[in-house]
Amino acid sequence: MIEVGNVLLHEDVVKENFVCNLNKCKGACCLEGDSGAPLNADELDILKEIYPKVKPYLTAKGIKTIEQDGVYVTDFEGDYTTPCVDTNKECAYVIWENGITKCGIEKAYEEGAVSWKKPISCHLYPIRITSYPEFDVLNYDRWNICSPACSFGDELKVRVHEFLKDPLIRKYGADWYKELEDTVAGI
Repeated sequence: MIEVGNVLLHEDVVKENFVCNLNKCKGACCLEGDSGAPLNADELDILKEIYPKVKPYLTAKGIKTIEQDGVYVTDFEGDYTTPCVDTNKECAYVIWENGITKCGIEKAYEEGAVSWKKPISCHLYPIRITSYPEFDVLNYDRWNICSPACSFGDELKVRVHEFLKDPLIRKYGADWYKELEDTVAGI
């Protein structure tokens, strides 16, 4: 494990390569899995607040799911997640562009309708955070649907933490990321 501030990172986060290749995977991470995207407690009110502005970007199935189940749900483990269409299919916030899944929240953000990009768990994927009272642990979540991203990362020689620079700065700040870079340079 690598320690940066009050965050522990699994070594794979700084050693493995990864660059999303949406042309290959088609955004499968927004469709697959046994629950929606993990949400932090502080994101719940944000989703409630922005939903009216995000709603015009969503699919009819997504809107129906959100209006029936809520802007967030509690999954089988008791964690907050985004709701899924038909219980465990695509995230209710998914949209399609040219056969590729994208995030309707992010589309609203890109067009200036909202000032929040998307849940941090989505922005940070394939990093998953386990939070404890005193520190966070960052793990690289390996999933076979991301094998095109691993190959593309190898081809471009981009490490997981480099690919996720913007969301890591969003979560922990620019000073923290600089400390991470300095720490990694010494390894």
